[in-house]
Formats: sequence, structure tokens, C-alpha cells
Amino acid sequence: MIIEIKNLVKRYKDNYAVNGVDLSIEEGEIFGLLGPNGAGKSTTLNALIGLITCTEGSIEIFGKKFTGAEREIRREIGYVPQDLAFFEELSALDNVTYWGKLYGLRGKELKESVKEALERTGLWDRRKEQAKKYSGGMKRRLNIACAIVHHPKILLMDEPTVGVDPQSRNSILDSIRELNQGGTTVIYTSHYMEEIEAICSKVAIMDFGKIIALGTVEELIASSATTVRMSLHFRDPEKALQMLREHKAVISCERREGALDLTLKQGDWSFSSLVTELSAAGHEIIGAEIEKASLESVFLKLTGKKLRD
Repeated sequence: MIIEIKNLVKRYKDNYAVNGVDLSIEEGEIFGLLGPNGAGKSTTLNALIGLITCTEGSIEIFGKKFTGAEREIRREIGYVPQDLAFFEELSALDNVTYWGKLYGLRGKELKESVKEALERTGLWDRRKEQAKKYSGGMKRRLNIACAIVHHPKILLMDEPTVGVDPQSRNSILDSIRELNQGGTTVIYTSHYMEEIEAICSKVAIMDFGKIIALGTVEELIASSATTVRMSLHFRDPEKALQMLREHKAVISCERREGALDLTLKQGDWSFSSLVTELSAAGHEIIGAEIEKASLESVFLKLTGKKLRD
């Protein structure tokens, strides 16, 4: 494991920002950390870069104890905060160069690393412009360039796509995939479920400072889903209505404009067997839509909160 967190607690007087978090993150993962505002995501990331000292628990990075004071470990970590962490009056080139120097890069290595970071984030052609003239999406990409200039082995990203346009979001996600393919382990927090589903190999959901679910996206969806929703279109839906309402797997069945909207128990049926039963009874199906379970539905079920509260 590249990161081991055991019983992590951060308490502010009587309030727990993080309360007993255990996490094991493997090298090469893109690990998603989800949760409503105030769940403890940012506090966990802050502990991983040494910005805060936790009340209890331990952190190991690269198999070594990490308290925040170990500079050789901190040099191998990049951090993309929620807030923009660069100088608006400076150019992108000067900003990324500044961060490269902070991490000890000099000379040819510095120049090559700065160019690589700006090219990877799509900013090289406009590197000499002041950052304050950039769009919101470009500023977010500059934030990432500053965090990756030193080629970190671990990259922590705290909601890096907030407020950006779809094109910039796709560019950022593509750059994360490329970094990961190059060997960087990524820990990624976001309110956007579709991002987590698109890039993360494993996901933890936090609420009230605790981990309440952990697994791959597929595992979380499978473990949480108890019902399936679908719409079936019939030539004569009225004839099929009574049969479906009496079916053992059907929880509810409502008619809607030539279709029947069904809620079924998970695991008590298969689509093919249901079609066979209906066909044998003379109910011809002319179309079907099955509502796919999503990470968003799992999140809402577990936390009971809207995604962007």
C-alpha cells in the first residue's frame, strides 16, 4: 500500500471533522473520496499533506510514518486545493516555475518540467499571459500544473473541476488519466458523481467524518441496489397491467402513455424470464427501458443529502 490511514481522528473541541477513518490506498490507483460538504474529505487530504496534525491515529506513506514534518515524503506529493493557489499577476510560466523551484528543481530539469506541466494542462501556448486574464477553466488547469511540475508520486486533488466548463472538465479528466498511466497515484474528491464513475478505480463515501462505504463503483452500486426500475411498452398495456401488478417480483406498476412503469425487487427476477412470462400470456412487448443504477443514487441513499448542498 502506498498510503495507510489507521483510526484517523481530528477533533476541534467537541466537534469531529474526522472520526476514526481507516483507508488503504494502493499504488497506481485513482481513489475517489466522496461526501457532502463537511463530511471530512478536505480534512483527510490536509492530514495527508501535513497541513494539520490529527488528534488520534496514524498515517503511513511509502511504508513510513508520516506526521507532516518528513520533507522527503512531502516532496513526493502534489496537492491541488479547492482554492486557486497561484499569483494572479504572474504569467502561467512564472507561476509554475516558482512552484518548481520550491520543490528544488533547477536549470534544465526545471525548464523541461515546467514545459511538460504546461503542455499536459494545455496552457503552453498561452504561458506568457497573466493568470488573471485566464478563464475559470484555464485557472483550474494552472492550479493543476503548479501541483504536478515536480512529478509527484501521489497527487491529491480537492474538487479540481468546480465551476469549469465541460471542455475544461474533460481536459482535466484526460490529464488525470495520463498522469495515472504514467504511475501517479491520485486521490480525488468531487461532488460530481459522473467524474468519479469515469476515472476512479475505487471509491470511499464519507459522512460525518466517517467512511460509510468503500469499494469499486460496481461494488457500491451492487451492494446498495435493492430495487430496479423499468418501463415496458406494450401494444395493449391495459391487458398486461393486472398481470404485472400481481407478479411476485413487482413492487409497483403504473400506467403511462402506452407504457407501464415498474419497480421490481432486485434479484427476484431476470429480464429474459419476465419477457417470456409476458409473451406466453399474450402480452406483446414492443419496447423497454431499464433505469441503470448509478453512484449518485447510492450516494443519496447513504447520505440522504442532495449532492451540492
